[in-house]
Amino acid sequence: MKNRTIALLGAACFVSGAFVARVADDKLSVSILQDAQKVLGLHFTDTQLDSTVSELEELRESYEVIRKQNLPNSVPPALMFNPIPVGYTFPTGKSAFEAERPQNVKLPKKREELAFYTIPQLAELVRTQQITSEELTTFFLDRLKKYGPTLEAVTTLTEELALQQARQADREIKAGKYKGMLHGIPFGVKDLLATRKYKTTWGATPYKDQLIDEDATVVQRLQDAGGVLVAKLTLGALAMGDVWYGGKTRSPWDISKGSSGSSAGSAAAVAAGLLPYAIGTETLGSIVSPSTATGTTGLRPTYGRVSRHGAMALSWSMDKIGPIARSAEDCAIVFNAIYGPDGKDQSVYDVPFNYNQSINPKKLRVGYLKDDFAKDYGFKQNDQAALDALQQAGVELVPLSLPDLPASDLLLTISVEGAAAFDELTRSGRDSLLVAQHKNAWPNIFRTARFIPAVEYLQAQRVRTLLVQQMEEKLQEVDVYISPSFASSNLVVTNLTGHPCVVVPTGFQKNGMPTTITFMGKLFGEAELLRFAQFYQSITPHEEQHPSMNFSKKKKS
Repeated sequence: MKNRTIALLGAACFVSGAFVARVADDKLSVSILQDAQKVLGLHFTDTQLDSTVSELEELRESYEVIRKQNLPNSVPPALMFNPIPVGYTFPTGKSAFEAERPQNVKLPKKREELAFYTIPQLAELVRTQQITSEELTTFFLDRLKKYGPTLEAVTTLTEELALQQARQADREIKAGKYKGMLHGIPFGVKDLLATRKYKTTWGATPYKDQLIDEDATVVQRLQDAGGVLVAKLTLGALAMGDVWYGGKTRSPWDISKGSSGSSAGSAAAVAAGLLPYAIGTETLGSIVSPSTATGTTGLRPTYGRVSRHGAMALSWSMDKIGPIARSAEDCAIVFNAIYGPDGKDQSVYDVPFNYNQSINPKKLRVGYLKDDFAKDYGFKQNDQAALDALQQAGVELVPLSLPDLPASDLLLTISVEGAAAFDELTRSGRDSLLVAQHKNAWPNIFRTARFIPAVEYLQAQRVRTLLVQQMEEKLQEVDVYISPSFASSNLVVTNLTGHPCVVVPTGFQKNGMPTTITFMGKLFGEAELLRFAQFYQSITPHEEQHPSMNFSKKKKS
């Protein structure tokens, strides 16, 4: 979150909430309200303020009653964000999912090469029984043990469970009960997703021994598809950055640099070939940013596409779950297994995902954020090369601009909802246990958010409604559009409106770190979006580049 946003948050003060920190017997007065309204920018008279004192005292009593209710992080508010514009028509009609199945895949002579095989390649090896799921699982467990500590990417290895699931997959496949491309394939999940019998730490010291003895819907669905859970992966504490209670997750391209976050371990593990794919989450850049720092391909689905049941809540109206993998098609395969309603997360819509080879990427209408690409930035040549490659392949690019609304000022949404999700942590003082304690870290953000007026929060959501509607109007003439991954305006706007994106690698900076570009889709347009991203990757080699894994020459900072 930008420093400017934090400063804006600090400038706000909730007239009734401004007094919650006072002890119960500390009476309110007109003079206290006079001071409070100066911060708010209000100008009520002393007489008007005098009339509110008794009401605020009663409200404070209500706060105390509400605080005594049992409200675990898993309980959502009764109000839910609606990303659907007025007049929107949902896609209908479901067709069979179809991913490209590679031909003549052979087990490599050098077993290490398996580390960077795609899901379809590994799936073909498992399906044809050239390698067992147990052998493949052991291979990736060994890599996690070897490189995980250096990258600081793993909170928990689920080895016992993984081997059980792998052996079960082998029995099923041998019996002719093959479930599809994820059957017998190992995976990892960001450690804010609940798993039976294994801790779910949320990357934060106060919760590092927490056991939520259930499987999140996403975990369950991947296991139902035959997937093998091998690891819980690091996240920046409470889904911010790459610093967790055990250290700082590293990019395998340069371990002196962090992997960014908050899906830090998911991105680092996939980039390093410790896993074929992993699950991440995004509220404001937590899939896009670590995918950029590690050179992976990440999908942030439409808000309301994937159930968040069993996932830590940070912002109920902005949290999204998606895969980080080697390619856009890998992401499509994983997404196909996890999307759709589960009867538990009421925000999920029942909309088909019709990814198949009948979608012609060259016939899609493609926009690009012309003004953002015109700016001067360090890896501009990589973005330009990506645009050139698409144009040379026959894609026509049309200029596009985003709505002219103050989107960054709406980011108080995350602060307010996050403060509610972790209210008990803040009031108990246990927020002091979090590693990060600087001005822009969660403890101060959550405290600051207690002083944001409920009225201002709701006004922000009303502006957000305008943003949703205007984005729909902007995208009437395109099916997908392209943005620089660095463009914070696009990242902010589309996380607020709930639009999907795929971030894909485009090469490297002069310092050897990866760069990416972002492809954006329409609401529930993941099929077209992923096909377009897959097309780009079919005409460029960037997703095939991998780190050397020679960490001995580099030191952590």
